[in-house]
Amino acid sequence: RTPNLSSTLPHFIQEPEDAYIIKSNPIKLRCRAAPALQIFFKCNGEWVHQNEHFSHEYKDLNTGLKVREVMINVSRQQVEDFHGPEDYWCLCVAWSHLGTSKSRKATVRIAYLRKNFDQDPQGKEVPINGMIVLHCRPPEGVPVAEVQWLRNEEVVNSMNDDNIDTRADHNLIINEARLSDSGNYTCLASNIVAKRRSATAAVIVFVNGGWSLWTEWSACNVPCGRGIQKRSRTCTNPAPLNGGAFCEGMSVQKITCNALCPIDGGWDEWSVWTVCSNQCERQRSRECNSPAPRHRGKMCEGNAEASENCTDGLCTQSKALSPSCMDSSTDVALYSGLGAGIVAVAILVVAVMLYRKNHSDYGVDVIDSSALAGGFQSFNFKTTRQGNPLLLNSSIQPDLTVGRTYTTPLCFQDGADKELFDPLPDIKVKVQSSFMVSLGVAERAEFHAKAPAETFPRDLSRDYCGTVDRRKKGLLTLNGPTIASREQLRTTGMFGHPGGRLVVPNTGVSLLVPHGANDCINKPFCVFSVQTLEGCEILLGPEVMYGPPGLDLLCPVALTIAHCAEVDAENWNIQLKRKNSDSKWEEVMSVEEESTCCYCLMDTKSCHLLLDRPGSYALVGEPLTQAAVKRLKLAVFGSMDAGSVSYSLRVYCVDDTPHAFQGVVAAERTRGGQLLEEPKTLLFLANTFSLQVSIQDVPQFLWSIKPFTTCQEFSFPQVWCSNQQPLHCAFSLERYSPATAQLSCKISVRQVKGHEQILQVYTAVAETDCTITSQTGSKAFKIPQSIRQRICATFDTANAKGKDWQLLAQKLHLDRNLGYFAKQHSPSAVILSLWEARHQDSADLDSLASALEEIGKIHSRSSPRDEDEPELQAEDVAPEYTG
Repeated sequence: RTPNLSSTLPHFIQEPEDAYIIKSNPIKLRCRAAPALQIFFKCNGEWVHQNEHFSHEYKDLNTGLKVREVMINVSRQQVEDFHGPEDYWCLCVAWSHLGTSKSRKATVRIAYLRKNFDQDPQGKEVPINGMIVLHCRPPEGVPVAEVQWLRNEEVVNSMNDDNIDTRADHNLIINEARLSDSGNYTCLASNIVAKRRSATAAVIVFVNGGWSLWTEWSACNVPCGRGIQKRSRTCTNPAPLNGGAFCEGMSVQKITCNALCPIDGGWDEWSVWTVCSNQCERQRSRECNSPAPRHRGKMCEGNAEASENCTDGLCTQSKALSPSCMDSSTDVALYSGLGAGIVAVAILVVAVMLYRKNHSDYGVDVIDSSALAGGFQSFNFKTTRQGNPLLLNSSIQPDLTVGRTYTTPLCFQDGADKELFDPLPDIKVKVQSSFMVSLGVAERAEFHAKAPAETFPRDLSRDYCGTVDRRKKGLLTLNGPTIASREQLRTTGMFGHPGGRLVVPNTGVSLLVPHGANDCINKPFCVFSVQTLEGCEILLGPEVMYGPPGLDLLCPVALTIAHCAEVDAENWNIQLKRKNSDSKWEEVMSVEEESTCCYCLMDTKSCHLLLDRPGSYALVGEPLTQAAVKRLKLAVFGSMDAGSVSYSLRVYCVDDTPHAFQGVVAAERTRGGQLLEEPKTLLFLANTFSLQVSIQDVPQFLWSIKPFTTCQEFSFPQVWCSNQQPLHCAFSLERYSPATAQLSCKISVRQVKGHEQILQVYTAVAETDCTITSQTGSKAFKIPQSIRQRICATFDTANAKGKDWQLLAQKLHLDRNLGYFAKQHSPSAVILSLWEARHQDSADLDSLASALEEIGKIHSRSSPRDEDEPELQAEDVAPEYTG
């Protein structure tokens, strides 16, 4: 049935909506009504012309009513030309047979967003736990702009952090500042037209330094008399960060002390001789009490008792020789026989030595003879600054008598320096009735520690006979690429009945095969796979394997493994573990217990084991209290990219064993890094607190560092469970001028609520040039030509005072093979050339000036010099050199 069209007014199905004109794009307004005979738009009180309407009509299938839809376009020009008390508006008027209806008013506005903020946020420096308030007033815009806060280009979400409050007035409030709140803050305003960014405000949360507790008073610095005692404290509770104030007050206190002087003992007078006994002897005695030794004084030297024959050798008792006299005769015979026996033994020893010398071609006792002189030495890097050949600025010659060491790596090259970082090649010497021992140090044994909250991947690889371990593991690093794993270190030797020593270079691992330990034939050696050991144990040194498996030893071998634990039975449970036939780790013994299967001697930095079963061994520890300490080795390396103004400092924290530190050296060799400071030791407590590494005192007028990277942090599990793997973080600095050639700064490494170490960096940052270059003229020599001529004129001619070239050679430690110098036309010139070559990497003339000063002192003690004799003083060298 058709509805009555005249029975209802027009009803709007769609009314015009508010709209914004973006740029120059016109907007469309629509109206839809039913029943409607006509619909027209009315804008700002005036009818829109019929020709500007776009309309069509259709029938609603549900109601049967006629529906009319009308649309008009509104341009930017129309809105801009309108000037009225209100915004540009439009509405629709619809007609039907019953009457008319009007729609709502729709406003049309031009959208925009100004460029400049009414108020930009300002940078702040806030103490930790202080309040941070950042103000932002966005630019004027239609529609009104919405505001977001960015920290280091990431959106700050107050919904996920109760400590942050984003107010309706667009301000950002952080109630209690944390170190993580440091950053670059930006206010971001946006609407349908555009987005605008405010100026960036740098917020720095700093920490003022606080004093640690005073240390115990030191012992009196003199053994006797009036001295001084000291105690100290450090500004590490907490350490100042991000420009925080350093602690005020003294870091060292001194008081006077009086040490009691030692009193050596003195003998009293001898007592009266006793009555002659029936053995024809009398005695007397004395006491060490005039005075008695006190306060660590020495005891009296000599005998407290004396005896003598009281009959001048004749015993008259019973008118015959007494039994005591007969005993004296027997003693003479006994001593004569003993003397003859000693002579026979000496002859036998000489004969054996001559025999061994004549038959030295038939057997070899030791593979690495340099290791024999060292005994059970732990092959640690030197901890003093003297002569560390890895240091960039080291001017002291390395001690070449202490086994194998590194040379100065001013430039890491694949040729000359390769053998200094790779393990020694396998050395095999055939001997009669010998067996082959292979001593291997695994990169690390796979021990899993149940650390809180954080776990790290462990790759398990399987090594079979004849394969080389090339397992690649992801190292735990901060701000730097991972370091490729090293090949497994292995040294092989063959030992028979004479025994010998085997050393894995630069790992702190050695094996002593005693004389007579083995009489077996050679057997092959196989490295087994590494399995995971569940529990809370920490690997304290490298996993060590020696073989061949199944070898029956007549007496145990001595295995030395360096470790990184501060040994204390109350805080550590240290165990020796061995891999069984199923490649599972099992306990052999606790180092604090006694065992009949093996023997363990724990030194400060090494563990010495007596073992009679070949296989894989590892030293693991379980901390019993938070006072358990693991030693860390800290080192800083630096390098600069060719043609770049950026300089990178890499700080390594690694277990304090030579094997672990060797991985750092090998990694830095590949990237051309240079050791900038003597490695130092840090005691790391099992107190679950993290390790912080910060850079300080960077010259701000010469160098810049990326903001908020001056303090970096290792979590406790990363450090505690590193298991011989090197951890490192990097600081990237940029110099403002390519002319900047020096960098000086301090790097602080400290455990929260623990110990701290300072690495002092002072280095030249010129790009390393590994090519061979030539220099001509005065630049090629350390000694200026005028000084050189004066030295030659002074020392080439011998004189009565002994001040000649031989004395110069002696003072410069070049007095070997003097006959060579004597044949030269100018011995002094040759000596100086040799000194130049020897000190080509040094940066001063200190040693030469010191030698000349000593010679001058010798001259001053002799007769006055001749007026015509040229004289050279040490002062003549330094001014010309430094100027």
